[in-house]
Amino acid sequence: MVPVVSVDWLREHLEEVTIVDCRFSLMEPDLGRQQYEMGHIPGAYYLDLNRDLSSPAGQHGGRHPLPDVAALAAKLSDMGITDSTQVVAYDDSRFAFSTRLWWMLRYLGHDCVSVLNGGFKAWQLAGNLTTTMQPDCRPGRFIPQIQTDWIVDIAAVKAKKDLLSVALVDSREAERYRGDREPIDPIAGHIPGAVNYPWQDVTNADGFLVDQNDRWTEVRSAAEILVYCGSGVTACVNLLSLEIAGIDTGKLYAGSWSDWCSYQNKG
Repeated sequence: MVPVVSVDWLREHLEEVTIVDCRFSLMEPDLGRQQYEMGHIPGAYYLDLNRDLSSPAGQHGGRHPLPDVAALAAKLSDMGITDSTQVVAYDDSRFAFSTRLWWMLRYLGHDCVSVLNGGFKAWQLAGNLTTTMQPDCRPGRFIPQIQTDWIVDIAAVKAKKDLLSVALVDSREAERYRGDREPIDPIAGHIPGAVNYPWQDVTNADGFLVDQNDRWTEVRSAAEILVYCGSGVTACVNLLSLEIAGIDTGKLYAGSWSDWCSYQNKG
C-alpha cells in the first residue's frame, strides 16, 4: 500500500479499510481524545500517543518509549486488524502523530498502512461527513513480527554516528537543532555529527505532502540513516519521507534527544 493516500481515495474506500485517528497535542495531552469525541471520520478508532503508542517514561529511554508490543497488538486486534487489513492513520498536525502509528505497524511487520494527506482538516474541507459515533470492537488477530533491525539505542548511536557510512539525522526544527532554544528537554543542542532535516519540511503549512525526491541527496548514499527527534515521534515523519524517496536504510533512534539528555552526555 502506498505510504500516503488522498481524501478522495479514502472516501472511495471507506468501508474497506480500518481508520485510526491519531490526533494529539503534546501541550494538552487530553485534547486529541476530546477532538475525536467531538467528531471524527466515520468508522475511525482512536489511539492516544501517550496511552497507546508509547510506554510510560522512565529514567532513560526518552519521553515516549515504544509501547508494549503485546498490549498494542491486543488493541489492534480489537479493531479487527489482521495481516491483510489496510489501515489509514490521520491527525491534524502535519503527520506528526499519524506517522508514529504508520511506522509502528510496519515495525511490527504490517505493511498495509498509509497516512492521510492533509489529515482531518483536509477531510472536513472537502465537505465529507464526520461523526461522533465510536465503532464497536471487531474480531481480529494482529500477530507482531518485529523488525528488530529498524531501531537503534544510544549505544548504537555512539558506536556508529561518526562512521563515514552512517548519516545521523536530527528531525527537530532548526532552532532546537542549533540550541537556540529548548522548550522541553534539559539540554539544548544536538548529537555531535548530526545533520538537520526538520520534519515540518515534509509537508506544507496545510499538512499536504510536498515533493520528497531531491530532499535526501546529501545522505542518500549512506549505508544507514539514523533518525531522531525529541522523543522518537516526529522522527517518523522523516522516516515516511525516506520511504517515499525510495530510501530503505532509515532507522529510528527511539529514545532520541530526550534519551541522549538523560545520560547528561554532550559528546
